Amino acid sequence: MSRAKNRAKPKRSSNPILFAGLIALLAAVALYFGLRQPEDSPVKPQASSERAAAIAEAAKQPSVIDYARLDQRLGRLMEERDMVGLAVGVVEGGQIRFLKGYGETVEGNGQAVNPATIFRWASVSKGVAGAMVAKLADQNKLGLYEPIAKYSPSLRLPGGAEHRARVVDVLSHRLGLFGHAQDSKLEDGMDVRYLRMNLATLNLICPPGTCHAYQNVAYDASSEVVEKVTGKPYQDVVRDQLFLPLGMTSANMSMPQLLSAPNWARPHVGGNPRPVEVTDSYYRVPAAGGVNSSIKDLAIWMQAQMGLMPDVLSPRALESAQTELARTPGELGRMRKFRERIKTAAYGLGWRIYDYDGHRVVGHRGGVRGYRSLIMFDPARKSGVVALWNSSTNQPAGLEFEVMDMIYQMPPRDWMDLDKIIERPPAQPEEVSAAGP
Repeated sequence: MSRAKNRAKPKRSSNPILFAGLIALLAAVALYFGLRQPEDSPVKPQASSERAAAIAEAAKQPSVIDYARLDQRLGRLMEERDMVGLAVGVVEGGQIRFLKGYGETVEGNGQAVNPATIFRWASVSKGVAGAMVAKLADQNKLGLYEPIAKYSPSLRLPGGAEHRARVVDVLSHRLGLFGHAQDSKLEDGMDVRYLRMNLATLNLICPPGTCHAYQNVAYDASSEVVEKVTGKPYQDVVRDQLFLPLGMTSANMSMPQLLSAPNWARPHVGGNPRPVEVTDSYYRVPAAGGVNSSIKDLAIWMQAQMGLMPDVLSPRALESAQTELARTPGELGRMRKFRERIKTAAYGLGWRIYDYDGHRVVGHRGGVRGYRSLIMFDPARKSGVVALWNSSTNQPAGLEFEVMDMIYQMPPRDWMDLDKIIERPPAQPEEVSAAGP
């Protein structure tokens, strides 16, 4: 299998004085660019002493991640049969310290993936909806505990339960429906508003607000909440109030914008990956799975979730989005391979919250046909990892555990299964819902 050559591995200086000076210089650069707003941003530049203090404090932390080893491990991962292209970013101490692409945008085409290559986020997009609604609530433009019926014109639940279900119940998957309700019909091309109204014909498995079951069609009612409050399309509001103020210039939420990008990764499926056409199913539920961007912009998004951009996302908005609302024991079953690290699992507003061997981490995974994604970070340490890849294999999912183990200075483990011969089932070629792998 042909692969594009990887760039040189990042090296760390062996001179402690030089290294300290480099960290100080990086902190100054990060502070300067962090405080600047894009020229087309609707948010005026603010000299945020809170942001400056957060970045300066984070920059004092010594590096604990072995980036040379990480680069070597990712190079080995790309030798696996199921891999085509991969982009990885690491934020440590509040700073983006690693951004790199591996492999190709299309199998055999020779175009190398780089930090500017566009991928799909799939269900990592749910955190955008959670943050956007939490931001509007922080501005007193809506109430998180108000009935969802007040804001969503198309969501209908059995027995009129939309009048009892609250905005937070939509964003934490606590509507009382069985999991993935109407996803298959969404993938068949049916109108999403009709599908949301048709949810009323189903049976509730519990009263709203009392149990967790993952949704996509219903979750996208959160986009209608944003539109009701602002009077503007969801995609425009997210662009103007989140993406542009954060400097995420490649981020968007449409299939035409993905296809027209000069540097984007094509989706691949199957055990011997083959390129397939992009499907539009989850672009029609943008709050659930519609975001595209480069790995650089996903890393910037992670910085914002760590509290480093308080003029865009306030501490109160982040607290609302990242607070545990529902226990998710089923997630522990799906992540049984990592149970040595993951002790508890819960869900907030578009975010999963874990006890990682005594540390509180936040994250999510995503998957649509031919794409996978992940994000995991420790808000207190301002450190974490993001990854995007264009094939159906789940093997890179172990990457987040290898990086978090480095952050917590734990003994290295082969979470990506690179050091042992194992029998892996072939990746499935059919559409995978935006729930993630």
